[in-house]
Amino acid sequence: MGTHWSMTATQLQVETFDKATASSEERLAAADLILACHALAYPEDPPLVRDHVAATLGDHLPDEMVLPFMVRVAGQVIGWAKLEFSLTQNLHVAHAHVMVHPQHRRTGVGRALAATLEQQARQHGRRLVTFMTSDRVPAAHPFAQSLGGEAALPMRQSQLVIEDVSAELLDRWCARPDADPYRLHVWTVLPEEYLARAADLMGVMNSAPKGDLDIDDWTITPEMIRGWEAMMVKEGEVCLTLAAEDPATGTLAGYTQLFWQSQRASLAFQGATAVRPEYRGAGLGKWLKAAALRELPAYCPGTRSIRTNNADVNAAMLAINVQMGFLPYAAVTEWQLKLA
Repeated sequence: MGTHWSMTATQLQVETFDKATASSEERLAAADLILACHALAYPEDPPLVRDHVAATLGDHLPDEMVLPFMVRVAGQVIGWAKLEFSLTQNLHVAHAHVMVHPQHRRTGVGRALAATLEQQARQHGRRLVTFMTSDRVPAAHPFAQSLGGEAALPMRQSQLVIEDVSAELLDRWCARPDADPYRLHVWTVLPEEYLARAADLMGVMNSAPKGDLDIDDWTITPEMIRGWEAMMVKEGEVCLTLAAEDPATGTLAGYTQLFWQSQRASLAFQGATAVRPEYRGAGLGKWLKAAALRELPAYCPGTRSIRTNNADVNAAMLAINVQMGFLPYAAVTEWQLKLA
């Protein structure tokens, strides 16, 4: 076949990755590609855990479908892609991932995989494909543009170095009035008696900016939460959830979540932070974020930094993060491609 530069799109064969029949060698070959891409984009991060990546390829919730594909040369996986979509909600949308080995870029691998995902999206009745890019992979943005993508939701990825956080600021944000009615919960597994209330609370994230994304609100169900928890166990991931309850009504007023992998404990990610509209203005968001930082060492003492994403237009949450000490780390964009 000569050098990889001589490959043309006609020589590329996109294969379906069948997770039910894939051998451990095939799984590890795909994992090695994902690890190589991650190491190039995030050289200062702890490496991904090869066995966890291999074991969870193509995993999904019961009401979702994931279609994985790969390109191989002499047994080496040089391209990996998957199309994910819900079978119960947002039936017009699919989410795409495409990764190409650093040594095999600009050879048509990404384009062949993207064409396959577009074809699959059409076959499954989807008229919109969304995908993410980060400027940690400089080629991703022009590649997205070349596919005809629309930059629908620009985001700032920020990073907080924990040892740089002001203890005085955390004290201030954690201080509550004497007659404060709220009760703080700290969970690594959501208790059954709060599960339905937590699912309802997570729906508040629908009020976060969507930019120009042509996506309907998502309904979070207790079954989805339990499915996510099961997937995280398989991935070696822990989720710390802090929630503020209004004891007068039993309503969960707001929450925040931190995620980390025990084998990559130096780096955590902050997912959603949300407060119900009727409870805003009482400092709950700051309290939850500060309290999460205070609780984290008891659960993961090795964490040194936290990353989070916010839409560029989400001025309120960006302001809180900047006050905490989060600094810009990467520019991330959610794209959409409308299929004619």
